[in-house]
Amino acid sequence: MHSIHIPAPQCITMHWRGLLAALSFLALGGCASVYRVDNAVESFPRWNDVAGGNRLAVAAPQGPQTYRFDRLPSQTEGRKAAGQDQLEQLAQNALGKVGWRQADGGAPSAWTVQVSASSLRLPHAPWEDPWDRHWGGFGMFGRGHVITGSGHIVWSPMFLHTDWPYFKRKVTLLISHAGSRQVVYETHAAHEGRWNSTPELWSAMLDAALRDFPTPPAGVRQVNIDVPR
Repeated sequence: MHSIHIPAPQCITMHWRGLLAALSFLALGGCASVYRVDNAVESFPRWNDVAGGNRLAVAAPQGPQTYRFDRLPSQTEGRKAAGQDQLEQLAQNALGKVGWRQADGGAPSAWTVQVSASSLRLPHAPWEDPWDRHWGGFGMFGRGHVITGSGHIVWSPMFLHTDWPYFKRKVTLLISHAGSRQVVYETHAAHEGRWNSTPELWSAMLDAALRDFPTPPAGVRQVNIDVPR
């Protein structure tokens, strides 16, 4: 499990050697006021499962409800604990939008929430040719080109090295019945793209994971959320 590093938001994150290519990209497409975080979401409600020999008192609880966060041992030490603090704050905001709030202090609550996130950084998108992406064309004084994921052609000087990493990210949120410790709601949101890690991006993924809560449809569904730049 990876902790979340949240740098300052940027319109486009790129190595300095790709600056000219980035300027060409901006000239072609501009810098829009929002960017879209497209998520593959899958949720598993189990509100009616048997717990301790008896069916849970609330089949599909509506807000307001209270909960407390629960952590794995790996989420309680060092940098991972700091990243978990940030993630839980974002999850608290997302849960608040569906009428759930964190219990005050040591107040009892019927539910516990466990949230985790992972991020995998790739040097380029899976469909890109690394050679074309880095060098573009032939000729010492010629001009090469880079084809972006959206299909735009960006012209740049020969041997201009661009660094456009690609990220695979996922958030998971589990809600358990505090008394029985039984998981009664599991949801995942997965997103792939070039956007830099920001609180707004992770918030959008958590909002997507909680879409249609507490009675989501079965199967994988796409949830798009537009985030202001």
